[in-house]
Order: sequence, then C-alpha cells, then structure tokens
Amino acid sequence: MLITKCRVMEQALSIEKKISPDRKRTNLFKTFEQRTLINLCEILPPWITPDVLTFIAFIGSFTVFAGFLLARINVYFLFISILGLALQWFGDSLDGRLAYFRNIPRKWYGFALDLSMDWISIGLMGFGFYIFLDEPYKILALAFTVGYAWSIILALLRYKITNEYSIDSGMVGPTELRIGISIMLIIGMINLLALVAVAACVIGAVYLINFYDFYTVLRNGDKKDKEDKLLRK
Repeated sequence: MLITKCRVMEQALSIEKKISPDRKRTNLFKTFEQRTLINLCEILPPWITPDVLTFIAFIGSFTVFAGFLLARINVYFLFISILGLALQWFGDSLDGRLAYFRNIPRKWYGFALDLSMDWISIGLMGFGFYIFLDEPYKILALAFTVGYAWSIILALLRYKITNEYSIDSGMVGPTELRIGISIMLIIGMINLLALVAVAACVIGAVYLINFYDFYTVLRNGDKKDKEDKLLRK
C-alpha cells in the first residue's frame, strides 16, 4: 500500500511539473491550487482549448468591470465582480497549463498573449474600480492599477536577469491577490468606507512587496553584471 501511495504521489508530481515546467510557484495556496488545476486539466472537454480559456479569462475581467459599473446603481452588484474574478482565475490559470498538459505548448506565443491579456485585464478592472469610487477615493484605483502593472514588469525583469519565471512574490501570487480583492468587495457591500480602508491596506501591501522585489531584482542584476564581467576577462 505504501508503494502504491508513493507511485500516486510521484505521478501527481510528474503531472504538476508537466503543467508548470517553466514557472516557480511559491504562493500560499500553491499546493491546493496546483492539485485543482491538474484535476481540471484532466476533465476539460477537447473543445475547450488554451485560446478558449484565454478568452474566458478576458470575459472574467470584463465581468469584473461590469460589476463595478452596476454597483454604482446598487452596491450588491459587486458580487458580479467577485464572480468575474473567479472566472478570470479559471481562464488565466488554466490556459498555459492545459497547453502543456495536452503537449501542445506554444511557449512564446502563449507568453506574449498572456502578458498582453494581463495588461488589458488590469486596465479593465482598474477603470471599473475608478468609475465605482467617489471622489476623493478614485486615486486608489489609479494606485492599484500602477502597482499591479509594476508587479508584472518586475516579473519580466526577474525572468530576464535570472532566467526564472515567477509570478509570485513570496507567499503572495495572483490567486492570493484575487482572494484579497474579493474579500475587499464583500466588505464593500457591507460598508463602503470600510472598503476604502481595506483597499488602501491591500494597495499598500502591493507596493511594499513591489519595493522588496525591486530591491531583489537590482541585487540580482548587479550580481549578473559582475559574473558577466568576470567571463569577459
């Protein structure tokens, strides 16, 4: 029985490595999320392709935007934005992984498409948040959009310098951020001022993480410069 259990664990790790061969994950819910994604890859019908999932992620982002617009009429429409975040997680987390699972990856095509859609998604969600907020709190939407965009730039810089692609910063990744935003929106349905306070805390945390990542990227860049200098001698 122990041998069988070990074989099952080895098979699971093999599949996990297969769906994320070029990404290092360190986020808090990594284990649960990876197992869930593996199970979804195994049951998705053939007509759901990686490109279809990317489109689903875009629909999710637009749903978040629509929820913010409707919440101007009734704050409980923020629940639509929460559903949009779940849909966006489903499409964004699965598109590349499904391609590797089915052995049909297009690494650089997928990389370019994924990043472009991330920028569009950030813009949509940030703009929706901006429309939803009243003055003088609209600055929070701009700060969130800039902070999220900065985190993507830092991920690209880290990839260029270390050749290691990671979308997480320590225990915080896109999934944890989506959960944090969802909690923020639930609080917002109860008390709008509380939403503003929580949003400010979330955004502050994003910037603190970004500053730490920026320092790490600079340190790695300096280390690589010294290594390249030694190789040229």
